[in-house]
Amino acid sequence: MSSHQAVTILLVEDDAGHARLIEKNLRRAGVSNGIIHLDNGQKAVDFLFAEEIANHLPLLILLDLNMPVLDGYQVLSRIKADERTKCVPVVMLTTTDNPQEIARCYELGCNIYVTKPVEYEQFSEAIRNLGLFLSIVKVPDEA
Repeated sequence: MSSHQAVTILLVEDDAGHARLIEKNLRRAGVSNGIIHLDNGQKAVDFLFAEEIANHLPLLILLDLNMPVLDGYQVLSRIKADERTKCVPVVMLTTTDNPQEIARCYELGCNIYVTKPVEYEQFSEAIRNLGLFLSIVKVPDEA
């Protein structure tokens, strides 16, 4: 993302190893934005709808599907149903490549769906490519 736009990336991922790899490979791709990592969907909802967060947008969310407490579908539904957050871009970043689940995420309002490869090298490359893509993305100044 361009340097003049202070976009914070909210990474919602319950697998600590995946979270470390995602952050490492985003950095390798030149993404220098702040990254906040939360390890379950409920923490993401609590964070997004906390009173003080409304003044800390813009955000871009990288959201896993299969998580404890609230899953990615529930988090995505809440984000897109609320006026304050409906314009926040959400990238689904998950190992699930089931066509019905992909369609469901788009129906719920996700902006991009990326499947995390299982193999380490392919996973790293996919995240670096995502980082290159994110480096040119523009997000709304306010949700």
